[in-house]
Amino acid sequence: MSEANKALVRREVEEVFSKGNLDAVGEIYAPGYIGHEPTSPEDTRGIEGARRFAATYREAFPDFEVTIEDQFAEGDKVATRFTARGTHDGELEGIAPTGNRVEIAGLAISRIEGGKVAEDWTVFDALGLMQQIGAIPAPGHAEA
Repeated sequence: MSEANKALVRREVEEVFSKGNLDAVGEIYAPGYIGHEPTSPEDTRGIEGARRFAATYREAFPDFEVTIEDQFAEGDKVATRFTARGTHDGELEGIAPTGNRVEIAGLAISRIEGGKVAEDWTVFDALGLMQQIGAIPAPGHAEA
């Protein structure tokens, strides 16, 4: 079961986020899906919520690519350490495109239920992302 769960999460990362295949969302996520991500004001809910969440990043970073660095599974949970890369060529949370190339690290724990992703807890270097797109000054670059 652990290998099947890891394969499902790899498919989530590769198909939905790296390739932008939003049609695969319905095959990967459970109808009652909940996504927890601390930079979002509310949890992501349901298949359409998952589709919108992925679309937000695919639109902001059309060349978005996620590399799985490590992945472990136990019981119904899969832990994935990843690196995401892309070029900020679309609006992100009201921030106009900068053309800046970004690279951020993150971790996700996914809960699998009935062969689908039922819940994700994701954290990533949001501060680093905002610094790389110029929304927040990088250390040592703040104006006096």
